[in-house]
Amino acid sequence: MFENKLFGKGFVKRPTCPFCRMLIERPKELSTRRPVEMPVGSCSCGAVYACDETGHNLGSAMIEALVFGCDMDWDLAWNLLPGEDYREAIVEQYDYLNHLIVPGGFLEGRRISGVLFFIRLHEDVQEVTSDGVRKRLEKATPVSPKLQLKHSSKRSLSKKEIEGIVKEFRLDPILSIAREDKRIIRNLQRLLYSGDDLFRQRAAEILGQVSAAIAETDSGAISKLLQRLFTSVMDTAASSWGAFEAIGEIISHKTELFAGYIPQLYQFLDDKTQRAQVLQAIGKIAKSRPDLILKVPTFFIPFLRDPDPLVRGYTTWLLGNLGAREALEDLEKLRDESPEIDLYENGKLEKKTVGQVASEALEKLL
Repeated sequence: MFENKLFGKGFVKRPTCPFCRMLIERPKELSTRRPVEMPVGSCSCGAVYACDETGHNLGSAMIEALVFGCDMDWDLAWNLLPGEDYREAIVEQYDYLNHLIVPGGFLEGRRISGVLFFIRLHEDVQEVTSDGVRKRLEKATPVSPKLQLKHSSKRSLSKKEIEGIVKEFRLDPILSIAREDKRIIRNLQRLLYSGDDLFRQRAAEILGQVSAAIAETDSGAISKLLQRLFTSVMDTAASSWGAFEAIGEIISHKTELFAGYIPQLYQFLDDKTQRAQVLQAIGKIAKSRPDLILKVPTFFIPFLRDPDPLVRGYTTWLLGNLGAREALEDLEKLRDESPEIDLYENGKLEKKTVGQVASEALEKLL
């Protein structure tokens, strides 16, 4: 049973599970090492859900609910198939402030556009994960909803100023303001769509450093950014230019907080059109924390024989950063490769042949 209430001109009701129709509790925020910006919950029937307060991040909400339902096991989550291993359902017009469903879409002068994204795992999967999910929710904390205040007296940078800073690769002015003006994140993300390779790479690196600064006090904002970037590369209708470069930079600059996102990169290696960019991002992370790359070096070695020279080049660079002595023999075979790749570091873009990259990798390993 659920109770209806009348507010103004429309009925509102308490939210229920779309699978069993039982009342559900307000989503909670988990206390985990990986920042979780979307509150989550579970129903007595075994379904789990994530709350997207804006209704604009359904891809992120799906990922959040799926990974939570898998007891934060990313590898398990990405190996499950929709329809076969789990079912999805969306409950719209959710008001997180009052924990109500508002069919009319407006309540107390506010537009209600929140969404609850539900995932119900197959019983076989639930048997493995349900106990962990329950224990996580027991430790979770209720989030006190707050209306955002739309004022700021602090210094901010215009889009044009940020563009100039990126072009000249000046870090100090933007880092000094980053913690006070989180709009910088959006403005930097916009620059990732540039067709200028050097400009785009600089924007990605600055975004990584800005994200590290902001994460000191608001890691949830950067978790949201990472999920937007992952959503952009999953959505074929969206431009993903610069997304993988930015993901690599963000994780590499704050691995202690965002290492949990690394396994999510591996799923894109099956896509030939994205493989080179993914290997470049993993290589960037490996350069700062090789111990966090969960895949063993032999997993990447077959990519040294990929027909795409960019894939061969970035795999070579990655294996060098990993210190993968298992790849010595394969890397020797690439010493004479003449195709070039772009390697970016500290604001500079340098062209190197695959052979040069292989030789440098071998120097690290011998």
